[in-house]
Amino acid sequence: MAMPQLSRTKNIAKRSKKYLEEALYDRLFKDGSSEVSVRQQLNHFLKSSKRVFKWEVGDTVKKLRDHKRFYPALKLSETMAKRGMNMTISDQAIYLDLITKTRGVAAAENYFIDLPETSKNHLTYGALLNCYCKELLTEKAEALMERMKELKLGLSSMPYNSLMTLYTKIGQPEKIPTIIQEMKSLDIMPDSYTYNIWMRALAAVNDISGVERVIEEMKRDGRVASDWTTYSNLASIYVDAGLFEKAEKALKELEKRNAFRDLTAFQFLITLYGRIGNLLEVYRVWRSLRLAFPKTANVSYLNMIQALVNLKDLPGAEKCFREWESGCLIYDIRVANALIGVYAKEGLLEKAEELKEHARRRGAKPNAKTWEIFLANYLKNREMKQAVDCVANAISTGRGDGQKWIPSPEIIGVFMQHFEQEKDVDGAEGFLEILKSVVEDLGVEVFESLIRIYAAAGRTSPVMRRRLKMENVEVSDSCKKLLEEVSVE
Repeated sequence: MAMPQLSRTKNIAKRSKKYLEEALYDRLFKDGSSEVSVRQQLNHFLKSSKRVFKWEVGDTVKKLRDHKRFYPALKLSETMAKRGMNMTISDQAIYLDLITKTRGVAAAENYFIDLPETSKNHLTYGALLNCYCKELLTEKAEALMERMKELKLGLSSMPYNSLMTLYTKIGQPEKIPTIIQEMKSLDIMPDSYTYNIWMRALAAVNDISGVERVIEEMKRDGRVASDWTTYSNLASIYVDAGLFEKAEKALKELEKRNAFRDLTAFQFLITLYGRIGNLLEVYRVWRSLRLAFPKTANVSYLNMIQALVNLKDLPGAEKCFREWESGCLIYDIRVANALIGVYAKEGLLEKAEELKEHARRRGAKPNAKTWEIFLANYLKNREMKQAVDCVANAISTGRGDGQKWIPSPEIIGVFMQHFEQEKDVDGAEGFLEILKSVVEDLGVEVFESLIRIYAAAGRTSPVMRRRLKMENVEVSDSCKKLLEEVSVE
């Protein structure tokens, strides 16, 4: 059922000192920002009878979304609505987005259908369109956009931006100039994002002069100020094109426009100066960042260490890491991974292993990325037993955003090729048993390889035909002959 659409009020004056000191968002994040801790704190709050204001719930939902904590945000919205908290149309649009991210497109469509007609405006239609675009459902997105135009919903640049992002992702940047022309004909004002994605589309077809014309048009139009993101985008395009001198000029413009000392702007500067090989500028910007943000975030150290690693400044990266480690409140495995990765790449496996164990002692368990680093190294050195252990550990750990970690088909192929060479039936079966928890469809190549392994080892399997039938796998004619040998009852 759709949630009711009513107005909201914000009343801080009546709020007690206790509530002012302990905001809902702070309560949810007081044990750290992991998915588990946030859920635990949320459950604790929802079971209690503590009061919060409508505006505070909205602010908390926004911050949870910013941190990609979509399920807790959804649960908070649902529970507060059940308790009688009013939902505006804007809230409903946000709720639709959360449903998409947690329960999928079909659930979002059902929610939209059930909304009262009074709630179906540019906000909720736009949220559904954005859902289609993010899931790369081109036909549905285009059809919905046409419907929005028919309804004369008073479109802004946002739905057009969603559609242009979709075309960029599916490799059809040539469609974007047509959308820009349509926006101009309808006198729909572009925003900074519109200009940025237009520039990216032209860069994708190597039209650098076209990119520069967009910047000039933006300046002439004057309605949208070219902020630091515009010049970050331009600098990145120049770097990709190998135009380093132009990139440096764009980066200087970026710095001029970072009047509000945005942390992300500093991080882009460090990354892009790193990409053009300017180590002096990387350090200069890092000093500026540290002055602007004395309590420097883990992600900033991670960004800096990665830039130094890419510039082959390992001593500088190690020094930066020690500085971070001496003052960090939460030991972030991602920062350690940046050094573990370079150690492994340089063949300094002992140092990589030592740092992994040191991080563990400091309370940072290896994540999937950690195991990926060691996996790549073990595969390179043909140390297959250790490589299998890495796969098992990465699958068991999963990704930080709650998603499964799944080895690529290429990695699976390397393992199966090894088991074929070694005629190792037990190793292959053990490996496939590990994969079963995350890979729904192993594919014909894996089963053909398995059959060859059985045949080469002179082993039989009375259930092999049944397995192929259950997996809906049809092997090649050459493999069918081997299957006759293997499938002995």
